[in-house]
Amino acid sequence: MLPGDLFVHLLRTSVRGFSALEAHLADRIAEQMSIQTGRRPAASESRSWERSLPALQADLVSAGLDDVEMLIEYQLPLTSKRADVVLAGKHPKTGLPSYVVVELKQWSSAESFEGSETLVTVEQYGRRAVTHPALQVADYCDYLSSFTVMLAEQPHSLAGVAYLHNATDLGVSDLLTLKRTKQGALFTGQRRGAFVEYLRSLLAPGEGGAEAADALLRSKITPSKQLLAVAAEEVQNREQFVLLDEQRDAYEHVMHAVERARRSHTKTAVVVSGGPGSGKSVIALSLIGEMSRQGRAVMHATGSRSFTMTLRKVAGKRAPRVQKLFTYFNSFMTAEPNDLDCLILDEAHRIRETSVSRYTRKEFRTAGRLQIHELLSAARVPVFLLDEHQVVRPGEMGTVEDIEAHAEALGLKVEHINLNDQFRCGGSEVYVDWVLRLLGLKPGGPIEWKGDDGFSVSVADTPEELEHILATRQGDGYSARMAAGYCWPWSDPRPDGSLVNDVEIDGWSQPWNLRGDRAVGGAPPAALWANDPAGFGQVGCVYTAQGFEYDHAGVIIGPDFVWRDDGWRAVREENRDPDFRNRAKVSGQEFDRLVRNVYKVLLTRGMQSVTVYSTDAPTRELLRKLVDLSAR
Repeated sequence: MLPGDLFVHLLRTSVRGFSALEAHLADRIAEQMSIQTGRRPAASESRSWERSLPALQADLVSAGLDDVEMLIEYQLPLTSKRADVVLAGKHPKTGLPSYVVVELKQWSSAESFEGSETLVTVEQYGRRAVTHPALQVADYCDYLSSFTVMLAEQPHSLAGVAYLHNATDLGVSDLLTLKRTKQGALFTGQRRGAFVEYLRSLLAPGEGGAEAADALLRSKITPSKQLLAVAAEEVQNREQFVLLDEQRDAYEHVMHAVERARRSHTKTAVVVSGGPGSGKSVIALSLIGEMSRQGRAVMHATGSRSFTMTLRKVAGKRAPRVQKLFTYFNSFMTAEPNDLDCLILDEAHRIRETSVSRYTRKEFRTAGRLQIHELLSAARVPVFLLDEHQVVRPGEMGTVEDIEAHAEALGLKVEHINLNDQFRCGGSEVYVDWVLRLLGLKPGGPIEWKGDDGFSVSVADTPEELEHILATRQGDGYSARMAAGYCWPWSDPRPDGSLVNDVEIDGWSQPWNLRGDRAVGGAPPAALWANDPAGFGQVGCVYTAQGFEYDHAGVIIGPDFVWRDDGWRAVREENRDPDFRNRAKVSGQEFDRLVRNVYKVLLTRGMQSVTVYSTDAPTRELLRKLVDLSAR
């Protein structure tokens, strides 16, 4: 077994050897899935292995391809996505390694979704629209060639096919109209003979499959030169980022560390800390653009789905391939050490203890490395961009102290740059300091807001007043959003697509933002709530607001954080966040710290103003006393 081979696929076998495994096939794959991910397969996955894989193997035998290697449930590099099968062998004409990505579907019928060429509906999925399977497998091929060095250097060695082995042409006639490409072919069970000939055109009989599979598994995983060239054009040339003072210092420190690593084969961890709006993400995008232009292997990762999806949309708007450079902290569990020149870790305060998910079984949770060690290992220069006061979930451990301690324990040199200037909140360092004092995140206690040029603070007496203020700002052409502490239930949309007004306060109500990845009833998906104009009218939470900014912020401080006599009280019973309610997992002291950080995040999203409303009367009275009435 090759180093790391266990984590690349769930099962490897030759076509000939498949027969000996078939009797217990699903059990074998399920066992490997449990070991690698801690997750047991769904019934539909097991059925697919039991029915689709033997159908593919039978066709490979008919093609005389007994020595071809089958890499089953092959994991795409730096993602949790898996291709059903990657076939490895030799090309019949060139004798060079040849690979075919196969996406297997048990569908018997499918049709175009509302005339779309790219979306289809399948009865087994409740007529939910999904991507055309030929495009799905073509995307897999594109991704593999973007991150697997040997495939990037030999692009003609990779092909892709979707095989609907249970379908007739009539049952999926809409799907057959899509133009076939080398990386996006499609065959039905009715066209089994043509599928066998297709396989013969790409894979030769005889030995060579094992050697080709080994070569693929040994290949270095890093962004391809072609992908970096596209990123340089899209990120650097489309946007002209202006870096000021400490931002420029941080940028130059990182560029110097990458050059030093290249010359002397050394590693340096760079930590860039700063408050909201201090320019951390501008630094990140500037680094990606310049290092891509230089041909350096660079990637960007966050712990936030909303933030990553928005960056993908912004940075890869005209060139979707660039989106592949933006991924997640838990994507580097099996990455080879130092394959990247630089790994930029934005929102690093969201680093978690390990990369395992909530689905990982208890006995496997202690087996994984610390997530911070995975990230420190993945690149010669890991760059951590963070705000220590934005740790808002249990298990997040991205502080300067944590990162420096782990880096130094691994023998890495650490450089720390502190960004002092504030660019969000109207550049008002006075306001950020006021928030830290208000919430007890900085000593000295709450102080009166005396005003600051360019930024406005006000207090609303009712949620209706808060909404009216924001609606006026939105109507004037500015961006405005209302966000709240997680103190109300959170319902799924109704069957007709309408949203449930879960946030109810004294007869006023509004829905939360959507939780999923699809727009519903005119509301944008969760990841785009802060930027899409359609996000106005839903109440956001810390998970959709964190990392973003809008011109005017409205904040509802819920009953989970109230002022009593001479100090704040964090009231766990009033909080509905599932991550906070487990007393064994989150102590009372930890809950108090986290809820303060939550409101710090919400209060520092506005670029021009913030309007605050508390559901608690004594807390509103405190806010009234602190905020000059003339500022309202």
